[in-house]
Amino acid sequence: MHAVRDLRVLLRLRDFRSLLAVRLLSQAADGAFQVALATYVVFSPEKQTSPEAIASAMAVLLLPYSLLGPFTGVLLDRWRRRQVLLYGNLLRTLLAAATAALIVAHVPDWLFYVSALSVTAVNRFVLAGISASLPRVVDGEQQLVMANSIAPTAGTLAATAGGGLAFAVRLAGSHVDAFVVLLASALYFWSALTALRMTPELLGPDPSRLQPHLREALLSTVRGLVEGLRHLRERRTPAHALAAMTLIRFCYGALTVTVLMLCRYSWATTESHGLALLGITLVVSGVGFFAAALVTPWMVERLSPFGWIACCAAMGAVLVPSLGLFFAPKPMLTAAFLLGLTTQGTKISTDTVVQSSVDDAFRGRVFAIYDVLFNVAFVGAAAVAALMLPPSGRSVVLLVVVTVLYALVAAALARSGWRSALRRLR
Repeated sequence: MHAVRDLRVLLRLRDFRSLLAVRLLSQAADGAFQVALATYVVFSPEKQTSPEAIASAMAVLLLPYSLLGPFTGVLLDRWRRRQVLLYGNLLRTLLAAATAALIVAHVPDWLFYVSALSVTAVNRFVLAGISASLPRVVDGEQQLVMANSIAPTAGTLAATAGGGLAFAVRLAGSHVDAFVVLLASALYFWSALTALRMTPELLGPDPSRLQPHLREALLSTVRGLVEGLRHLRERRTPAHALAAMTLIRFCYGALTVTVLMLCRYSWATTESHGLALLGITLVVSGVGFFAAALVTPWMVERLSPFGWIACCAAMGAVLVPSLGLFFAPKPMLTAAFLLGLTTQGTKISTDTVVQSSVDDAFRGRVFAIYDVLFNVAFVGAAAVAALMLPPSGRSVVLLVVVTVLYALVAAALARSGWRSALRRLR
């Protein structure tokens, strides 16, 4: 009942609804764009994809702009975040349209990757800006927990819906990837228009901290990054949450590559069949994300954010060997739902810990660092999977490694929780 009441309160907040709408449209576009890239790179009939090729594609698309993450944070703490959402989405509108043109022109792969990289690079500014802005449109920690349950999870569901639409269009024809990218471009434009519902000053940072000239902001980037890292080092609570999220994200990335290879080569009889299986898996995982939004506030209230993260990691340690070792579609779909729930539950809890324990002046920088860890963990998982996975996607060793990592996170957080409890008793 408390969760329903808090949800009603949040949805009455006009600024929260506006920020949520920007996120939903932006991430729906991301989902469509990413599926278009995946089907073009992985499921094209003329391409014989290997785990190494998938790892290379993820590295090209994620690593370079992830390294820009700290710099985006420094700029987010100086630029008006509402303007970042507006102009960032407008820029992605143009870049996505250019990527569609390159697909039609059948240009070399490196040029296609450069264009796709440009779209996803701007994405770092937009998503980090949305996360840093969320505390400005809600009141109190309880509302912030609920907002972190609704906003990121709804964004993930929007990305899943956008990806599902892209899958449906792709299954309707084998040469429609450019059309799907144009659809993403239109959604980016709609998100930019939605940002205009908020005033430029609403999302912060405070005017006294604004540094409007780009040259001045860039000159202070290194100093600001050092200050942000020092601030994070002094706050052990968000640092521990980020470490746990990074390891759990690594596990999720390794399992994602595993399922992708299983859909491509082990479970499917045709390219369209494999694409449909992957689409179903993503939808089931999206349902798990939605379930996390409902369960996490209730669990955090009873266990604390770290207690719930420990439970999520423990569930992962049990689920991966008990369901994954079958390497069969039905157990994997069950795992996709449950791991979607635990992974998103961990992210909601981590977002809340970081937002509530980091000063507003540093929040953009810390979330940008968070973003780097989030993506580097996924790319690292893809690289490890490339070394361990055969083309069929069946690797017992990889599942054992993932299980051990989940167990280590759960044990470390449980031990930390016991120590905190003993200190309180003393």
